[in-house]
Amino acid sequence: MIQRYTKPEMAAVWSDENRFAKMLEVEIFAAEAMSKLGTVPKKAVDTIKKKAKINVARINEIEAIVKHDVIAFLSAIVETTGSDGRFLHLGMTSSDVLDTATGSQLRQSTKLLIEETKKLAVVAAKLAKKYKMISIMGRTHGIHAEPMTFGLKAASWYCEIMRSLDRLNFALETVSYGKISGAVGTMAHLDPRVEKYVCQKMGLKPEPVSTQIVPRDRHSIYFSTLAHVGAGLERIATEIRHLQRTEVAEAEEPFAKGQKGSSAMPHKRNPIISENVCGLARLLRGYAMTSMENIALWHERDISHSSTERIMLPDASTILHYMLVRMRGLLTGLNVYPKNMQINLDKTKDVIFSGALLLSLVDKGMSREEAYAMAQTAAFAARDNKISLEEACLRSDDIKKYLTAAEIKRDCDVKSQFKNIDYIFKRTFKS
Repeated sequence: MIQRYTKPEMAAVWSDENRFAKMLEVEIFAAEAMSKLGTVPKKAVDTIKKKAKINVARINEIEAIVKHDVIAFLSAIVETTGSDGRFLHLGMTSSDVLDTATGSQLRQSTKLLIEETKKLAVVAAKLAKKYKMISIMGRTHGIHAEPMTFGLKAASWYCEIMRSLDRLNFALETVSYGKISGAVGTMAHLDPRVEKYVCQKMGLKPEPVSTQIVPRDRHSIYFSTLAHVGAGLERIATEIRHLQRTEVAEAEEPFAKGQKGSSAMPHKRNPIISENVCGLARLLRGYAMTSMENIALWHERDISHSSTERIMLPDASTILHYMLVRMRGLLTGLNVYPKNMQINLDKTKDVIFSGALLLSLVDKGMSREEAYAMAQTAAFAARDNKISLEEACLRSDDIKKYLTAAEIKRDCDVKSQFKNIDYIFKRTFKS
């Protein structure tokens, strides 16, 4: 991933140094397990532990000749360990090392994503509670629907973030597997206790039935989860983009001192963070699709998945991590404009309470069809004559047959819309 969208914590997880370090751990733990079984001299393992060094430049140099990354890795390690290096990789195949090391990296990566998602949830919860009862126009199809609160909108974001957290925890469990089972998964040249020992040391579980690889449905779950989390962030970002539109102006991304919005128009303050998040979410969905295509490989494996994963694993992980960090900064510094929310609420006066009027008429014994027609007529009259719905109702002899002036006034009061906000918040935040 390019530096622009990379945070150092995630970059470290997917660095060559960390990848080779994890591969070396797998090799050492395997040799250690074999020494406990009496098939490898303990002294040799001690020497390997002491002398083995990773030199990324040297590994790349060897790979340029041998055209095989694991062989290059082993050759470079043996150069540092001397003759005792012959006890590395006994009975193992490349994917024993690669997939088990990748499982460990995936654990590191997912834990970072979980940590950032938790931080984002805290910010969303604070936003929801701060603006719990601040009125805002609820919109469907982009059109004024009924009033809600900005806190309720943020609470909806919080709930989705928490669902994302659940998905990430499931992904963590799903990818936390390794394999030390040999060329086609039969353990023909390995004691099963070696696999158990290595996986335990790496914080993984042994794949119950592996082929030459850990089955790629596990990795597909990881990429699909990242795409789901990214889509959730995109939903928040899309909402903020709409709220920041000049014609709406109810909320706005933070705009730093010295920041510039346009090279041509100095007045511009564009929702660049939100647009950035929306764009990156598209990449994650593309990676998820490719990961599904990686599930069906020839027989016990081919390497058609390998080239894509070399790009996708670091890139997708880095992208979502960046998105989570950016969204946390956005919500932390979000500018919220309650006065503009009220101005927008007032644009359609009180016709937005036509649903409450409809229900009151039904309560008085009217059929729903008759009540709907009567409420719609009053709402359209209010809009066309630029008067309030309350006034339109008071001018309607038909409505006055069923509702008193006090009942009409009650139905046109925004407070009646919010009587269950406390209940929703208690259910959401368990407090």
